[in-house]
Amino acid sequence: MNLKRLYSKALGIAFLACILPVGLAAQATDTDKKIADLEKQLEAVRAQIEALKTPAPAPAPAAVAVVTPAAAPAANPMSGITSVLGGVNLTGLVDAYYGYNANHPSLANGATNTEPFTFTNNQFSLNLVEIQLDKPVDKTSPLGFRVALGFGQAMNAVNNAGNSPNSPDVASGLAGAAQYLKEGYLSYMIPFGKGIQLDGGKFVTPAGAEVIETNQNWNYSRSLLFSYAIPYYHMGLRAKYTFSDKLSVTALATNGWNNVVATNTGKTGGLSVAWNATKKLSITETYLGGPRDYYGVGNNGPWNNLTDTVIAYSATPKLSLQANLDYNRIEEFGASKRPADYAGIAGYVKYAVSPVVAVAARYEYLNDHDGFATPISQFGIAKGQHMNEFTGTVERKIAGHLVSRLEYRHDSSNQPFFTRGNSIGAVKGQSTVDAGLVFVLEPSETK
Repeated sequence: MNLKRLYSKALGIAFLACILPVGLAAQATDTDKKIADLEKQLEAVRAQIEALKTPAPAPAPAAVAVVTPAAAPAANPMSGITSVLGGVNLTGLVDAYYGYNANHPSLANGATNTEPFTFTNNQFSLNLVEIQLDKPVDKTSPLGFRVALGFGQAMNAVNNAGNSPNSPDVASGLAGAAQYLKEGYLSYMIPFGKGIQLDGGKFVTPAGAEVIETNQNWNYSRSLLFSYAIPYYHMGLRAKYTFSDKLSVTALATNGWNNVVATNTGKTGGLSVAWNATKKLSITETYLGGPRDYYGVGNNGPWNNLTDTVIAYSATPKLSLQANLDYNRIEEFGASKRPADYAGIAGYVKYAVSPVVAVAARYEYLNDHDGFATPISQFGIAKGQHMNEFTGTVERKIAGHLVSRLEYRHDSSNQPFFTRGNSIGAVKGQSTVDAGLVFVLEPSETK
């Protein structure tokens, strides 16, 4: 109702209320009743007027949801470097340890046999310092490379393997120049199907369950099979085709085993098939075959065949199992020129006690009955050798980049193979303890 109309109605009613008692005195009873009714109406009108004068309360503001901004993800310490390098990944590690050998061998007398990467006794040592630049390839960016430089006992063991004084690597000076090069190759993605990655240069072998870098293995020391049964690296070409997330195949043609300069007129070829059978089970089968100049004297050596099998099984999120089997045969060996072979098996188990603590164990057996694999046997000092090795390792992650490992290892043989003190003779057993500390820097780490 309009406010002006309400005021007019109220005035009219008030006027009638004033004149009715004078003009209609004779009808007192009816008039009083009408006046009472009019007063009630007047009160109602007044109430309406007051209601119109009083502004309606403002509606309560709608509740505003308070949104707490999500915490920003931790900054990646490598992202700035990767950006500057134009997509090239920079990784590295520093690996140092303290080694103890119960036999107390002298460095001049062979040090710790069976552990070429951690051979020192009763002293602090540098296992490996590594810096790697890696430009991965795909169909949108088909050209890439990898350069991995290393320094320390591990690199000495890798690059001195099989390099006799007569080896072309030594004679040409390449052994010294390449001493600190772990890997160096160019990559190209051939646009065929899902893409064939072609690598040319020096690269690590596809064989074996272990690798050169300690932090990527379950134990701190390397196995007998890694040290004696397979090569460390190759020089040549390799091509990899990934059919799916379950199957990939790598083919390679190289100069041989552990040599940059070829010692054979022929080449060593190989094939490695990686099959992820299930989410828990994976199998990798590798074959390497070709003439092998075992003594590094420049002659085209006899044909050599190696088969390597790695089986990995994740039983539970905390429990992992692994097995490695190797068999190698050379058609002519030693002065007799007869065939020789060796075979070995290694079993691994790892259990994650907590997110930062894990325990691992390794047992292996190497049957080198012809004296072909082990370095002392090859010169006829000991033959018919059967070796066993057990290792127990405790790992603790101290921080995002820092890992510590404490390890006990015992090696034994049916032949006197292990040095003791300064003596010329050898013994049949060896016990060692290693305490290692590894600092790792990877692009995926954020703290």
